[in-house]
Amino acid sequence: MNSKPTKLNRQLKPRIGAVDRRARTPVEPSSHSMEKLLHELRAHQIELEMQNEELQHARAALEASHNRYLNLYEFAPVGYLTLTPEGKIIEINLTAAALLGVQRSSLINHPFANLIAPQDSDRWYLLFKNALKHEGEQKNIELTIKRDDSHFYARLDCLRVMSDDQSPMLRITLTDITESKHAEEELRIAAVAFEAQEGIMITNADNLILRVNRAFTDITGYSAEELIGQTPRLFKSGYHDEAFYTDMWECINRTGSWQGEIWDQRKNGEIYPKWLTITAVKDSTGNITHYVGSQTDISVRKASEEEIKQLAYYDPLTALPNRRLLLDRLQQALATSTRSKKYGALLFIDLDNFKSLNDHLGHDMGDVLLQQVAQRLMDCVRKGDTVSRQGGDEFVIMLEELSKNIKEAAVKAKTIGEKIIISLNQAYQLTSHEYRNTPSIGITLFINHQHEINTLLKRADIAMYGAKAAGRNTLRFFDQDMQEAVTARAALEADLRFALIKNQFKLYFQRQTRHDGQTVGAEVLLRWEHPERGFVPPHEFIPLAEEIGLIMPVGQWVLEDTCAQLKRWESHAQTRDLQLAVNVSARQFHQPDFTEQVCAILNKSAIKADRLKLEFTESLVFDDIDDTIAKMERLKEIGVSFSIDDFGTGYSSLACLAQLPFDQLKIDQSFVHNIGVKPADTVIVQTIIGMASNLGMDIIAEGVETEEQRAFLELHGCLTYQGNLIGKAMSLEEFERSLGI
Repeated sequence: MNSKPTKLNRQLKPRIGAVDRRARTPVEPSSHSMEKLLHELRAHQIELEMQNEELQHARAALEASHNRYLNLYEFAPVGYLTLTPEGKIIEINLTAAALLGVQRSSLINHPFANLIAPQDSDRWYLLFKNALKHEGEQKNIELTIKRDDSHFYARLDCLRVMSDDQSPMLRITLTDITESKHAEEELRIAAVAFEAQEGIMITNADNLILRVNRAFTDITGYSAEELIGQTPRLFKSGYHDEAFYTDMWECINRTGSWQGEIWDQRKNGEIYPKWLTITAVKDSTGNITHYVGSQTDISVRKASEEEIKQLAYYDPLTALPNRRLLLDRLQQALATSTRSKKYGALLFIDLDNFKSLNDHLGHDMGDVLLQQVAQRLMDCVRKGDTVSRQGGDEFVIMLEELSKNIKEAAVKAKTIGEKIIISLNQAYQLTSHEYRNTPSIGITLFINHQHEINTLLKRADIAMYGAKAAGRNTLRFFDQDMQEAVTARAALEADLRFALIKNQFKLYFQRQTRHDGQTVGAEVLLRWEHPERGFVPPHEFIPLAEEIGLIMPVGQWVLEDTCAQLKRWESHAQTRDLQLAVNVSARQFHQPDFTEQVCAILNKSAIKADRLKLEFTESLVFDDIDDTIAKMERLKEIGVSFSIDDFGTGYSSLACLAQLPFDQLKIDQSFVHNIGVKPADTVIVQTIIGMASNLGMDIIAEGVETEEQRAFLELHGCLTYQGNLIGKAMSLEEFERSLGI
């Protein structure tokens, strides 16, 4: 209440209780004066009431102003802080405290730098120091602020102000920008995604193109300006019918999206495959507003798939179907023949003496021949028939829909087979070489699923071997006798696999003697003593062992047993100087570690290496002459000697022969047998002896059966012999007895 005297108070004070100064006696007011006084009192009261009402209004206004202050400052949408020059918080509103996740009382005098994430602390320090130096200049920065165990992104607007005592302070407006940062990040990601390698096209609901990315223009060849306002019908290739597009849009309208492989057309007219995904964009009411199409050019992938298919199903040399594709087509042909009741046929074709071509002219010429054979076979069959290459020089032809009559079908198959023989008998031009070759053909008929596919192929294979047995360059049909022969061969193969484990192999020895009767060594011969079959002839089981790969462990066993025997003979005067010759197969010799195997065996047996002689055939030597020379030279360094076996039966190049480090040349028994019978063979023997002498090689003749043969050989300079005249192949016991041990 205001205590200052009012105007009325000042007027009343002299009058109330007035004293007559002259009489010094109180004067009684008159009636008129009292009325006037009462009137003034009522007016004063009214004035006081009005002043009180004004005071209440002022208080209400002050309270309203305070509430507005709270709303504008304490509960503002942004935080407010004031920092001392030391960076401590001296003032903070409730919004800022809530953003920081800390009670306001705990933040007062708290260093603001402690609330900054470590990665931004240096940036904050530099801004803080800089802002305090520039009064009235607002600085701003975006920082990562810690909040409990998490963080948020904030924008700080900083302004230097002066306190009442003229010390600088920093006033900060703190704004949470986490959502805008995330939105910005999403936009940035979306922008990068839009310009990704995948082509993207956006259309409106009417399918008019609104926007495309660069990848889309690269794929289609159109510029963005050429596409805006067009429809995707611009890319139609004509590859798909209207039903395709109807189904596509039905799926989009039903599910909201579609994806699949589609063929489109580029601006240059090229038809290409792509993987397309179309997605409908809908608003909040469910109405379609846009379509987004993303596409990937899969031309390279499709080409790779075709290449893989070609590699998987076609022979790379001849481009003919391979075995896998033949089996697939044969399966289909069997199903077709079930419905049509017509016979088909399989023709198994093998080129006669193909290996000799590789030996003479090289594998590259062999490849040229196979390509020409493939073309001739294609020319001999009908359009729907299948010509396939199985590998090597083997081809299989499948003939379909021949006839419902088995005899008529056989006649048609035979006619085509004979046509093939005539065609393949014609001369081949292999660059500068003219070459002739013949085929052996086996035929089997098929209908529905009477036999399994593998059985049919085996039957055709068996028939082909029958054609070879009949003298080659002919054809044969499969019959039961052939099947029985194959069954017997399978049984022999099964027994052969266990022969080594069961110690059924034996080493036999055939003496090698000089003209003066002195035994210089022996050839080691492998024999198989079967418990039921008895002795199995070498020509029956050795080629089979080669074919099934058993020759390698068997060959190693022969070498090990031979070296062990040489070691045992070192203690006898009659045998310590003998040399044993071991035949080495091509598969065994061409193993990468063959030389290491021989060295290991020699070290294990601890014998003199010059007691071991390895015999090779001509075909082995010239299969890979560089590999042969390298291995022979390595073994010769340690003392092993070499003999070339069956010389004269192959097609050795004398120039190549001169490069090879052979110690001995063996005349084949077929020439020795005809000495004095065939003049040409007699001359060949003389020539071989002379050639060996000129090359500095020892020479030995095998198959010497008569004294006349031995005398002729001695007369012409061959002084070492092997054959029944000298001694047949004997067991170890017999051989040692013949030496007098």
